[in-house]
Amino acid sequence: MSDAAIDETVYPETDEQRRAREWFEQLRDRLCAAFEAIEDACCNPLVADLPPGRFERTAWRRPGGGGGVMAIMRGRVFEKVGVNVSTVWGTFAPRFAAQIPGAEEDPRFWASGVSLVAHPRSPRVPPAHMNTRHIRTTRAWFGGGADLNPIYPDAEDTARFHARLEAACRLYAADAYPRFKKWADEYFFIPHRGEPRGVGGIFYDYLEGDFEHTFAFTRAVGEAFLEVYPELVRRHMDRPWSEEERRYQLIRRGRYVEFNLLYDRGTRFGLETGGNPDAILMSLPPLVAWP
Repeated sequence: MSDAAIDETVYPETDEQRRAREWFEQLRDRLCAAFEAIEDACCNPLVADLPPGRFERTAWRRPGGGGGVMAIMRGRVFEKVGVNVSTVWGTFAPRFAAQIPGAEEDPRFWASGVSLVAHPRSPRVPPAHMNTRHIRTTRAWFGGGADLNPIYPDAEDTARFHARLEAACRLYAADAYPRFKKWADEYFFIPHRGEPRGVGGIFYDYLEGDFEHTFAFTRAVGEAFLEVYPELVRRHMDRPWSEEERRYQLIRRGRYVEFNLLYDRGTRFGLETGGNPDAILMSLPPLVAWP
């Protein structure tokens, strides 16, 4: 059943909107299946007393129109991972409409997307983020990206992650990867710390023009992440870790919290449009420390 069934109001979607929404829902399901398979495959003795995690799904409704489904898992490998899909519509508040392309004169909007944040239990398994979205006002565009946030950076992991994203970007334009990588390096930077959030990835927004072309690229980004991230998790999930490495992991998670609460566009968009705070803030790690 489509996630759209959670709302009693039937929004008159165009065929393009329906296809985008259904893709985000399908990608969510495939990601959840891949992560549950990782939980089953884990053989690390440090987590042998924990059962394999399973996603719990919670539907929510937005009073102004639409809603979503939170899919959250806590398990052996993933201390917390969320793969959420939302499809919402309504009217932007005037002060926010002025900041959104195409909403200055007509504040009505429709938005659908998938958002993933993974916080592994092991300091040796890299945390990651991915989201892609389609937004419509009087204009229509795709946005999104993916980035890797290792506690202990690994050169081979970084190279594999960027190589998959670079291959996806080639489907959009010859110069897309260097442009979107640069955008990610600038976007995923913590100004008050003077440091990047992780080892980067890609970030893009306001991709307008031919729907089929931009939609194909957004699907390619999702496919690239689905291929490469589980591979990186499996590469490290059975490695041991120390108490000191765990302590450092909790401190580094603090950087993630600071970025998401102060600078993240998705957090702001969700809160400004009356989204579910629990779904929006699922990106925050379960445990964190500031020394």
